[in-house]
Amino acid sequence: MIKRHMEKGLLKAASEYPVVILIGPRQSGKTTLVRAAFAKHDYISLEDPDHREFASEDPRGFLGQFAGSVVLDEIQRVPQLFSYLQGIVDEADKAGQFILTGSQNFLLMEKVSQSLAGRCAVLHLLPFTRSELAGQIMMDISTVGRKIPMWKADEKADLFDHLFIGGYPRIHDKKLAPQRWLANYYRTYIERDVRQILNVGDTEAFSRFIRLCAGRCGQLLNMSSLAADCGVSSMTVKRWLSMLEASYLVFLLRPHHKSFRKRLVKAPKLYFLDSGLLCYLLRIRSSEDLRIHGLRGAVFESWVVSELLKNYYNSGLEPDIYFWRDSAGHEIDVVIDLGAELVPIEIKSGQTITTDFFKGLDYWRSLPGQGGCPVTLVHGGNASYTRRNTIVISWQHWG
Repeated sequence: MIKRHMEKGLLKAASEYPVVILIGPRQSGKTTLVRAAFAKHDYISLEDPDHREFASEDPRGFLGQFAGSVVLDEIQRVPQLFSYLQGIVDEADKAGQFILTGSQNFLLMEKVSQSLAGRCAVLHLLPFTRSELAGQIMMDISTVGRKIPMWKADEKADLFDHLFIGGYPRIHDKKLAPQRWLANYYRTYIERDVRQILNVGDTEAFSRFIRLCAGRCGQLLNMSSLAADCGVSSMTVKRWLSMLEASYLVFLLRPHHKSFRKRLVKAPKLYFLDSGLLCYLLRIRSSEDLRIHGLRGAVFESWVVSELLKNYYNSGLEPDIYFWRDSAGHEIDVVIDLGAELVPIEIKSGQTITTDFFKGLDYWRSLPGQGGCPVTLVHGGNASYTRRNTIVISWQHWG
């Protein structure tokens, strides 16, 4: 089993709260993680029809059968259990009594806010990070732009192989052909489950919508344009996007402004949370095809953003990341907001660093109050070093 960075935080949360909820996309490794971390807990999967029927028809009897602590997997299958958990938790007041997992954030959080507010910790597990797959420690976000990673890069590792395969655990555990597994994942989860939840009748339009989203990865999101290309309304596109985001398939990176209110009304940029799934949706057939593909830069940028997001989640933190663009078209790919200062990050898939790579960062440092800020360039090469007063980080040292 590949060790997950989240395990330590998961155990800590279980020592402090009576209920811990682990949310993430299907096949992100939630079940494997909780069964390993809580081996002494009883375990019930609510995907099992018998368990699900018992829990649905007799919630009190179902929960009353457990004398100790229990893991309830895929809790969103029986949402009525949340109301009964509240009474048990309030009476017992026992840390780590219930460990819950689920795959649909919007359904779960609605029930949590109604029944378990203040009684639970909520954590988010996404597919493997690069550092988990490499058996390395997690990147410290506070050192970004300040410190060059010290561990040696693997000269045999290939960026485009890594991006093409993606991070879903089963592909790595079973050494499966990524495109075949991702095709089944797409058909059984995205096309079937997500579409059914949204009550989408036009399968062709929904499939076209998802692939058009993939083609717009790394771009400013124009709802009207996307709706027109899909042949549906802007409100429908907004609803479908909200579902994909709640299912941890895509992430909308908001723009950074001095006024927090403005962050909410400007167009976000669209990214996918797994580079392998993104490659599948773009119909990229191999890592060699990706190497010369016109969207290889967008795939790499999406991967860098997703690795940063995973780092926040694995640390138990809410992501405080944005992008920045002014009216003249100057842009910074990612900005980490540390409160006291902002850390700009430029992303380039090229392995050879050129002076053009630093233009955006140089402009940022020319802005009032930003001259001494830490800046970072993440690139597709294997070396990390300092150049032009910038920390240049290899993809092998990111995540």
